[in-house]
Order: sequence, then C-alpha cells, then structure tokens
Amino acid sequence: MSLLGVEHLDARHGLLHAVRGVSFAIDSGEILALVGANGAGKTTLLRTIAGAHRPAAGRIVFEGADVTAIPTYQRLRAGIALVPEGRRLFAGMTVKEHLQVAGAYGRPGPWTIDAVVAAFPLLRQRLNSRAGNLSGGEQQATAIGRALMTNPKLLLLDEVSLGLAPIAVEAVYRSIDTLIKGGATIILVEQDIGRALGVATRVSCMLEGRIILEGNAKDMTREQVTEAYFGLQRARQASA
Repeated sequence: MSLLGVEHLDARHGLLHAVRGVSFAIDSGEILALVGANGAGKTTLLRTIAGAHRPAAGRIVFEGADVTAIPTYQRLRAGIALVPEGRRLFAGMTVKEHLQVAGAYGRPGPWTIDAVVAAFPLLRQRLNSRAGNLSGGEQQATAIGRALMTNPKLLLLDEVSLGLAPIAVEAVYRSIDTLIKGGATIILVEQDIGRALGVATRVSCMLEGRIILEGNAKDMTREQVTEAYFGLQRARQASA
C-alpha cells in the first residue's frame, strides 16, 4: 500500500483551474520532485495535499484512509507536514519558540530540538534569535525544522531554494540530504531541474495544472525534463 495516493485531483482558485485531474502515488522512503514553471499548479497541489486548500474534485488517501475532507491540523497529526513557499515564520518569535510550538502540536517521534540542530547545524548558534533577524538560509532551516518537529511521515517542501543565495542553498540541501539518507519521504517542489534530478527518486513535471511527464529520476535526462517544463513537446505536437 502506498503512503500517499492522489486520485484525479482538481483544485481551483475561483475561475482558475490550477490543478487538473492529477493522480500519483508515493511510497515510504521515496523522494518525488515536482518541477514546472511558475503557475503550473505545484504549490496549489502541495497545499491541497496538506489540507490548506480545498479540492474541487478527487481524493487524497493517506496510509489507506481518505483524508480529502479532514482539516489541516488532523492531517498534521496523521503525519503530513508542509513547509510553505516563503517560509511563513513569525518575525518576533525565536527559532527555539518556533520549534517548541510545532513540537507541542505534532506526533510523538524522534525529532527534537537537538535532532533538528544536528540536521541543520547553522541553527546551533541561532536558537534564541528572532526569525526576523535571520538570514534567508537560516529562515528556511527553521521552517523545515519546524515541520520536522511534528514528526511527519510525509514532508512537503515548497520551493526551498527560492530567493536564497547559492551558499545558503548548498547548506539547506546538505541538510535535506541528511533527511533523505535517514529514510524521509518527501515531495519537493523545485524549479532548479538539476537539483531536482540530483536528489529525487522520481520526477513529475507539471504544465498548466497537469502532470505531463513522470518517471524515475535516473532514467530522465535534463533535456527531457526541460522540454516538458517549458511545454516544448506539446508545442511541437501541435505544429506537426
């Protein structure tokens, strides 16, 4: 049985049909990279899985249970945690306070403040710093650490490299690699195709709300993904 099953999922923003008939499954320990241009529907898909956006149609099944209609906090306690695009931290709260609050509302498990600091060493000297005073990389590490404190079975990472300096991206991805080696199950939204192919076991490319290319990362070339990313394959077919 798959850890997560998404079945014919539709999601809308008013008249905008953001996610169109998306279906896929992910097993424990898999890393699924979702790639695609801005507006492809990636963020809406993650938010719908996490319960932050209501689907217009379709089903979301987690560990064999239909969670389509249950609220976000219940999905969190079931083991689905979202790290949102833009981090969404509280500027006046310290790193430690973010972690403590998340831990109080999550599931029991191995993730503690010490475990988060071990995975994200750049936070070691920043636990008592307010989020508003952190660098972009430190904020992203805090946002991921906050999600880990809920002890998720499925971690949804939305645009973790967005807006970060290259050195910060490297630090964050070193820590993500630690999570992957520890057996984490992750759906990663990433616009950097090279990074997506480098960490994922599977890749799905979205265009205009649909998954138009998917497969094992080791079997895909950068050129294939790039063509799907920009819709070049569809454009050639239309002109043929």
